[in-house]
Amino acid sequence: MSTFDDRENAFENKFAHDAEMQFKAEARRNKLLGLWAAELLGKTGDDAADYAREVVKSDFEEAGDEDVYRKVSGDLGDKADEVTIRTKMLELMAEAKGQIMKEVD
Repeated sequence: MSTFDDRENAFENKFAHDAEMQFKAEARRNKLLGLWAAELLGKTGDDAADYAREVVKSDFEEAGDEDVYRKVSGDLGDKADEVTIRTKMLELMAEAKGQIMKEVD
């Protein structure tokens, strides 16, 4: 193999790894968001865990975060406004990435 082929393979491997890590981080963020929203809805224990799984599943409806936002926003109603939910999504993405990085180390 040439150096160019080695670099190309390395780039492809990094791209695949980064995509996998992003997917894991989004799924983790969605779970954390679901647990946060469940608390606002007064859910605990298995009910909270089931709700968090619903939020994770909602992300498979379309690309991007809007499907997750709509799910949580619709369920929370007036318990949280758009800014609060979107801010929480950003905070939890950072937390999710941090958790995953700790697991990788």
